[in-house]
Amino acid sequence: MLFLRGARLGLEELAAIALERRPVSLEPEARARVAAARAQLERRLAAGDVIYGVNTGFGKLADVRIAAGDLPALQANLVRSHACGVGPALAEAEVRGMLALRANALAIGASGVRPEVIEALLAVLNAGVVPVVPEQGSVGASGDLAPLAHLALVLIGEGEAWWQGERVAGLEALRRAGLAPLSLAAKEGLALLNGTQAMLAVGALALARAERLARLADIAGAMSLEALRGTPVAFDVRIQALRPHPGQAAAAAHLRELLEDSEIRRSHLANDPRVQDAYSLRCMPQVHGAVRDVLQFARATAETETGAATDNPLLVAAEQGIEVLSGGNFHGAPLAFAFDAAAIALTSLAAIVERRIDRLVNPDLNEGLPPFLTAHPGLSSGFMIAQVTAAALLNDARVHAHPASADNTPTSGGKEDHVSMGMGAALKLRRIADDLESALAIELLAAAEGLEHRRPLRPGRGVARAYDIVRAHARRLAEDRPLAPDIAALAAAIRSGAFAGL
Repeated sequence: MLFLRGARLGLEELAAIALERRPVSLEPEARARVAAARAQLERRLAAGDVIYGVNTGFGKLADVRIAAGDLPALQANLVRSHACGVGPALAEAEVRGMLALRANALAIGASGVRPEVIEALLAVLNAGVVPVVPEQGSVGASGDLAPLAHLALVLIGEGEAWWQGERVAGLEALRRAGLAPLSLAAKEGLALLNGTQAMLAVGALALARAERLARLADIAGAMSLEALRGTPVAFDVRIQALRPHPGQAAAAAHLRELLEDSEIRRSHLANDPRVQDAYSLRCMPQVHGAVRDVLQFARATAETETGAATDNPLLVAAEQGIEVLSGGNFHGAPLAFAFDAAAIALTSLAAIVERRIDRLVNPDLNEGLPPFLTAHPGLSSGFMIAQVTAAALLNDARVHAHPASADNTPTSGGKEDHVSMGMGAALKLRRIADDLESALAIELLAAAEGLEHRRPLRPGRGVARAYDIVRAHARRLAEDRPLAPDIAALAAAIRSGAFAGL
């Protein structure tokens, strides 16, 4: 059981909740803090105070005062009216991440909700009810309004949800799970909608994948280097020390480890006429390492956001109980910039991967390997079109690498006149991670095929282990066959963590 208290969550903790279905509960101290803040808010309402989003309209309608008897209807109408999402539904893991992240943000105690709201989110999460949340509709300010509205709909017994693989009405999903719909009180609909948890869930889970792919690029690159009889001199620790970027040092160390005890390297060490390898091999520490550094920045940003209060208005402690402050913590700019940067970095990684694939198959560049890695060139095409697929994947990544955060379209009658487009940035990052995953699967397949032609010499210990993993999912290409199933199988193995120990 993971206890939420409104504090920062690591990407690993989020992944455990979203992907491994780790159960979650509200920490008792956090529950007491949330209850105390709610009591203070209710005292302010009883005194007749006017508070935005609590007893007023929203956005352009903020000047409209709402009668006390209409406050529950105001919150329910807010949820219904904002459920305007379109497009494919988010993955179930992403929605589970949204549920946990929104509960954790409310657990800070600055939102003014009752503890029952947080407990309803966690009950849905733990029971396996997954609201159907369309991907598109958020501009990232005031938060992810449309996606979070679809999430909140199910809490109040409306909308749609997945229940044990079946898409059903939200109320029916709650009934099957033994849960009752939540009745919203003042402020609670707004608190459920006003936040960055959709873009954060999508982007953070994509970042966790991206970090694994950055490390896998070292593995695939080391295998390609061995197949192409390259030199590891460029990975020397002394070179890295003269340009001390942490990611570069880490990538070079990983490459040296993978290439230890290579018979292939020893076989051509004394009589190698080449002075240095092509950039796609020689500059792996610099490129892979720079990607690692960008992803580390994005991770730090995302993890900070996991423990942030992102709705509006917020309740803060004051001498006379609480003060209700209206601000802009819902704005997704920090996440949008981080996810856009990560998307650009992954696209560069896909580019260097594609160049290595080309060197493996191109008879003008592949150091004596057979053309397109086939023993029967002409009669067979071997990996020719696998490289074409890698080029197509790279093009797709490049198209999606354009920063979403560079755009702005004012909304809500001009009241919300600068938005982040953070959800777009998160969705693009996920798409590019998909592209890179498949491109790396192709490089691993091609590099493993190249190693077949260096036998009986064995590669470095780490590369040999990676080769064995590849061969557990795809046999040698003795003659032409459709490679699509092999690419898909290896991509699935990558997602499942088959290379995690290398």
